[in-house]
Amino acid sequence: MTGAVLAGGKSRRMGFNKALIKIDDRTIIEKNVGLLKKEFDEVFIVANEVLLYEHLSTLIYSDLIKGAGSLGGVFTALFHAKSDYAFVVACDMPFLSPEAIKKMIKSADGSDCIVPFIGGKLHPMHTLYSKKCLKPIKTMIEEGNLRITDLFEKVRVKRLTEEHFKGIPIIESVENVNTQDDLTRIGHK
Repeated sequence: MTGAVLAGGKSRRMGFNKALIKIDDRTIIEKNVGLLKKEFDEVFIVANEVLLYEHLSTLIYSDLIKGAGSLGGVFTALFHAKSDYAFVVACDMPFLSPEAIKKMIKSADGSDCIVPFIGGKLHPMHTLYSKKCLKPIKTMIEEGNLRITDLFEKVRVKRLTEEHFKGIPIIESVENVNTQDDLTRIGHK
């Protein structure tokens, strides 16, 4: 399987690039790329600012379809993945759990997406996507529908709830930082 970090967001609410937030002397994107390299044979970043991440010694792909948001990032990740599945995460998730990722990999059963349903909501930026999603994503983008959760109505989805992650820090794993308040909440100085 493939691991992909999406780092193409505009970070409007934060006001600066969230991938470069430092937690314990490493940026979030450095932590996430390092963690994914331990779990997957193939790891890359999807970002439009390629030079910003070249020091991470991993492949970087620009969005194939510009202006398509996270959905376009998932499309790019699946297009470039050498495997049938790509685990896609956002660059602003500081506490990814290797155990949660392993649980998701083990849950792959032929579904088009394996997505956590935690705290009453889906987490599309912590999801295992199949290449079977490429065509529905392309159609959605062509129709102007960039709402990533709408994809889950068009493909076969396996939802993993808190029950599936017993003893695994899934709430922390799916957490992301979008605002200054989020940074304060996670203890960032």
